[in-house]
Amino acid sequence: MTDTLIALAVIFSQLSLLAFGGGNTILPEMQRQVVEVHHWMPASEFSALFALAQAAPGPNMMVVTLVGWHVAGWAGMLVTSLAKFGPSSVVTLLAMHAWNRFKDRPWRRIAQKGLVPVTAGLVAASAVLIAQTSDTSWLAWAITGTCAVLAFRTRIHPLWLLGAGALAGLAGLPFVG
Repeated sequence: MTDTLIALAVIFSQLSLLAFGGGNTILPEMQRQVVEVHHWMPASEFSALFALAQAAPGPNMMVVTLVGWHVAGWAGMLVTSLAKFGPSSVVTLLAMHAWNRFKDRPWRRIAQKGLVPVTAGLVAASAVLIAQTSDTSWLAWAITGTCAVLAFRTRIHPLWLLGAGALAGLAGLPFVG
């Protein structure tokens, strides 16, 4: 158990420092570590934990806590949460101090413009990863695509999309191919 907790601490501390542009940017690497490297759960279970974390109120990185709980119970939950949120919080405090200190410098504006596409790409990669492991039928892919288009092109609140997905599941639509 101690080896598992140490592995969780190392993985999530590293992910903490890589979560540039938001927590969802590290989902592909988190999934790779948890599913492919350590075999703590199958990809479908990781996707289910991610979906549960996104549906629950609270921070969008609640998946970290759920993974820790799944892997090592209360101790895992505590270790993953501290490892994920601790290092990045310290770096954020230091970076914000420097960011405010140099607020009138031209390089700051240039850096901000350059980081926007990087962040967008990382978030898109996370979305593709979750879709690939979750969508196992043509109907699931169609629903994912429809929701993506609706979320991008309209002002429909995401809760309506989640509700529609829940109704489709209750109706017994064949999501598994």
